[in-house]
Amino acid sequence: MIYSSDEPQSIPTLFDALQTETVDTLKEQAKLISGSEQTKLVRKANLVEFIGQRMTGDHLQALWQRLDALQQAAVTETAHGPNPWFDADRFVVKYGQLPGPILTNRWVYPRKYSLLDLFFFDEIMPEDLRRRIKAFTPKPEPVHLSPLSEIPGEAALLYEEWDQKTRQKKTYRNMVPITCRLTERSAIHDLKAVLRLVDAGKLAVSDKTRQPGVAGLKAMNPLLLGGDFYDDSGYGDDQKIGPIKSFAWPMLMQGGGLATLNGKTLELSKTGQKALGEPPEKTLAQIWQRWLKTTVFDELRRIDCIKGQTGKGQRGLTAVAKRRAAINQMLKHCPPGQWIAVNDLFRFMRVNGPNFEITRDLENLYVNEPMYGMDSMHCPDWMLLQARYALCLLFEYAATLGLLDVAYIPPHDARPDYRGWYGISDLPFFSRYDGLLYFRINPLGAYALGLAPGYQPTMPEIVTPEAPLIRVLPNLEIAAMGSRLEPADLMMLDRYANKVSDAVWKLDQARLLDALEAGHDLMTLAELLVALSGQPLPETVERLLEDIARRARSVQSKGTVWLIECADPALAALIANDSRTKPFCQTAGDRSLTVPLESETRFRSALRKLGYIIPK
Repeated sequence: MIYSSDEPQSIPTLFDALQTETVDTLKEQAKLISGSEQTKLVRKANLVEFIGQRMTGDHLQALWQRLDALQQAAVTETAHGPNPWFDADRFVVKYGQLPGPILTNRWVYPRKYSLLDLFFFDEIMPEDLRRRIKAFTPKPEPVHLSPLSEIPGEAALLYEEWDQKTRQKKTYRNMVPITCRLTERSAIHDLKAVLRLVDAGKLAVSDKTRQPGVAGLKAMNPLLLGGDFYDDSGYGDDQKIGPIKSFAWPMLMQGGGLATLNGKTLELSKTGQKALGEPPEKTLAQIWQRWLKTTVFDELRRIDCIKGQTGKGQRGLTAVAKRRAAINQMLKHCPPGQWIAVNDLFRFMRVNGPNFEITRDLENLYVNEPMYGMDSMHCPDWMLLQARYALCLLFEYAATLGLLDVAYIPPHDARPDYRGWYGISDLPFFSRYDGLLYFRINPLGAYALGLAPGYQPTMPEIVTPEAPLIRVLPNLEIAAMGSRLEPADLMMLDRYANKVSDAVWKLDQARLLDALEAGHDLMTLAELLVALSGQPLPETVERLLEDIARRARSVQSKGTVWLIECADPALAALIANDSRTKPFCQTAGDRSLTVPLESETRFRSALRKLGYIIPK
């Protein structure tokens, strides 16, 4: 609950609260204390004294005992909570319903009073009363997560249709298969591929928004191992989901400090050049930590239907770093290797905290018409704003980086909580991330989140189909067996082998070297061929892959260096052997030196001490 700045957010004492009440109200409160017995007190001072005396010691405990279970929970939650006001939203999330009329409306007559009116004044509990109640009541139990070892294979979607015969709405159940994606290996593969794409100057983005356009997304899609999370080809224009992974990678490159904008294309920064030779898990963890703090992009912009973010509503948006920090903190409560239902995480966050706000100005964010701000829609704004923001961060960024395995369905009707609200009921989904149902922190995620001291890769799980889908032949040909291959599998075969007919591919050295140079992994190809064929690879194929892998290992990239030419061999030898500059350079011929880019600053400082400089 958010209070405006001109409203009191605390009341020091019960006496102060009682002084603000009318005599009629005090009489009703006195009757609540004395039961059906009519009090004879008529003066305000006497009524205040009477109520105050019976809100202490044993009298207070006796009043608390008269409350029902939900009312007792409302009192103890507020007494032990961080704030002195009753948080109705949080209470409903935890207990499922309100404890009756928590506050009788003083502007509605006739007022109906309850025992809770002795504990709350405008939904605020006086500070001295909080201390007294806290002394004799147990601290409420926190909400706990419910991790799952396994998740269901289907999700039930409920929808309503009007029955013309009965003239009533009927509820139907539609079972939708759940897609499970293990992201760890694909993220490692995709990172290498995207770094190579940026290094080649082939990743285009807008020079104004820094976001990838059609050209950038087109260049990205074929590189992603297994493709994007959704295949849009079967949807009409008004039902399309849009890119997730292919949009995220260009943003992560920039937010993670690996790429900078050069005109309308991205180029590798010094950090990005260094990442080419770094262990991928280290780079992925660093990208996540930098993304938590970046201001390059606000994930809320990806909730396309929320308008006003670049207009008046922009001024009220909260800092993105604080939002991400709250969600990152929540992830640290999730046990690695166990599935967590997204709704379970939301309940945990809303009850236990830390919570976060999206905007201080709900009025200037809207979905349909600017004149109808989200504050006037009377809709569940936490689920439309905070929940959708969290879904985007988890699905589009954490999962793309390989930190979270995800289980999801198409977003259409997956979260119908916006149905029935003005102007938005006809949307096929509120956000493209609505289909995310479960996630699991994998070993890469545990390492990146600081939940594990190091990275231990997950052993790949190869699922062999009931009937072989391909045959791998000793002559290096791969033949499809009639059953339709998945689009992602076709894309993988096209990436590593030359297509010689509609159903036949052939492996050759040049094509495999091209794939390796683009950042792809031969182990991924070998696993795919074994999985689709159900047989070990022929010896000729194994020998070819081993030979190509050996050739790739024979020449290693150790990063980018700065080439320096000296006036004469003597000066080059002096700089290369001086104790101050020697750690940062190596000789490259008689007069040349090389300096790793990451050592440039230290080399310049040491060179100056030697009495030389290199003009910038």
